[in-house]
Amino acid sequence: MFRLAPFAALALLATAASADPGTPLTAEEFDALSRGRTLTYAAGGQVYGIEQYLPGRKVRWAFLGDICKEGSWFPDGEHICFAYDGLPDLQCWTFYDTPGGLSAQFRGDPAGEPLVAVEDSPEPLGCAGPDVGV
Repeated sequence: MFRLAPFAALALLATAASADPGTPLTAEEFDALSRGRTLTYAAGGQVYGIEQYLPGRKVRWAFLGDICKEGSWFPDGEHICFAYDGLPDLQCWTFYDTPGGLSAQFRGDPAGEPLVAVEDSPEPLGCAGPDVGV
């Protein structure tokens, strides 16, 4: 199970990006690693966004400083695809459990910078924006 301090994980990003990530996680393995957690993802040493993984393959995502999007995920071969409310396109990723943290490679962009989970919290994602009430 991964649990890295944010700064230690950021130091491992270059290693995680250049190393062979190994075997993609199955949907069951991904669910077991993510459910009940709120993960902060970074790419290229910069925090990218935060996702909360809820029961029933539901998620809550926010780009850094943006409002939250509700959604769900499902397996598609070796990919985990996310469908978010209000967004027309699926976001499909291959996930790996690496020494540097949970790593995700976007489908169709094998040379792109992977996202790496740099912070792991059991706390819910704090959402702000027009769709969130008091």
